[in-house]
Amino acid sequence: MGLFQILQKLWRHKYIYMIILTITVVFYVSILKGRPAKITTEWETPLSLKLLPEEKYKSMFLFDGIWLGPKNHCECVRANKLTVYQLDNYIDKDKLASVTERREKEFRDYLRRYPLETKDIVIAQPNTPLSYPIQGAEVMPLHTVVIPGLGFHGTSTENLQVILQTSFGALNTLVDVAEDVVHGRGEKKLIISTSHVELLNYILEHITYTSTEYLLDVVDMVKFTIGTHHVRFPVTIRQPGLPKLFDPGSGNDVNNLVTITTKTFLRYHKLRILIKSIRQYYPYMKVIVADDSEHPEMIQEANVEQYIMPFAKGWFAGRNLAISQVTTKYYLWVDDDFLFTANTKIEKLVDVLENSNLDVVGGSVGGNDYKFKLIYEEGADSGCLHLRYGFYHRLEGFPNCVVASGVVNFFLAHTEKSRRVGFDPKLQRVAHSEYFMDGLGSLRVGSCNHVVVGHQPRNTETDSEKVAVEKTYGRFRANTQEQIRFKLALHYFKNRMKCYTQG
Repeated sequence: MGLFQILQKLWRHKYIYMIILTITVVFYVSILKGRPAKITTEWETPLSLKLLPEEKYKSMFLFDGIWLGPKNHCECVRANKLTVYQLDNYIDKDKLASVTERREKEFRDYLRRYPLETKDIVIAQPNTPLSYPIQGAEVMPLHTVVIPGLGFHGTSTENLQVILQTSFGALNTLVDVAEDVVHGRGEKKLIISTSHVELLNYILEHITYTSTEYLLDVVDMVKFTIGTHHVRFPVTIRQPGLPKLFDPGSGNDVNNLVTITTKTFLRYHKLRILIKSIRQYYPYMKVIVADDSEHPEMIQEANVEQYIMPFAKGWFAGRNLAISQVTTKYYLWVDDDFLFTANTKIEKLVDVLENSNLDVVGGSVGGNDYKFKLIYEEGADSGCLHLRYGFYHRLEGFPNCVVASGVVNFFLAHTEKSRRVGFDPKLQRVAHSEYFMDGLGSLRVGSCNHVVVGHQPRNTETDSEKVAVEKTYGRFRANTQEQIRFKLALHYFKNRMKCYTQG
């Protein structure tokens, strides 16, 4: 019988498919056995554990030419059109060591007073059967709260021992059980012993935390242990402040919402022109004037309050005084040589603050809506601050407005928020950005170019008395080298800054 006849008979057999498959596999295996093995996979290749080259990651994480990647130090690098100040150069060399020592002592005290500035890093353990709050567990000093979210999600039938331990508070449970089940009520260490998972979770659902000391803004990292499972979670002790609200009146009149503030020195001819222009558009709005002229001239006008200061007390001291007397929700800051026009629409700035989360919104002075960004780098020994002109992004809902860190010297601000930041009275002469530096991380700032205040013409006086006043004013206003040195040395100590760049 030939091969064809044999295959024909097998084809009719019900196992034909199985036989053909078997023969085929045997055939190919026999062939492969005679060949050398040449099989490689990526899993057999050693892992390449290495970081990106420095030149590669140094081109990442850039903002305005500043590298803001992970690091523990900072520096101010000189570049084109960039002014760089190394602040220790403005401290007398024979005093630098003692000044730095005092600064670091004050910084340690600052960290002690504001412990939330230094945060513990908490790493979640893998595959833990515990549930616990990672955020939002908060208690007022001396108050008690139920800790949310505590639970055990295992299936163990053995006797379970749970340990909860605090640093600043006392623990308890609202569940009525025997002392051999819950031990340590009202203490910093609470121990739960039970073999019943349902009972354990009922107890955990009703664990209370009591603040036993009058602490403000402290985070208590509570330890939570069951067998080999260990976790930590935060309970924040925080005393919320009382709200300070300003009544705008039933009619929501802008005069009940805004007070205009200014600081004057010698130039009463400028101040009177400013007030006259204000009255043209806002006849009933209160104006507060801080005045440190040597021989004050009284401004006798309705709705104008003039506060006399010691002679040449200074720019920021005058700002502090003026704002301290504001009784409205907002204040508008203007220089004494500004000029209100038909485009000085305070209501538009009020609309921005009333309908956004901004604290300060600047306008434009004669078309100049100067604004800047502040970029801070922390370092182990001190920080670096970089001022860059421009803004971060557009303010949603307001096409003429952007978000920045600082604005021109014509702005509307929340009175209470501004008082918290304050104006450093040590800065007597030219100072402006320092207010926004002190408010960094606290003040939310924007700039809108559709609200414009005018500027009175410079150097146009022909009256000899006014010319003499302007000349004297110029001598006091100008920043001397001594004043600049003082300001930079102040940044070194007060703001714990290593260096400062601007451009």
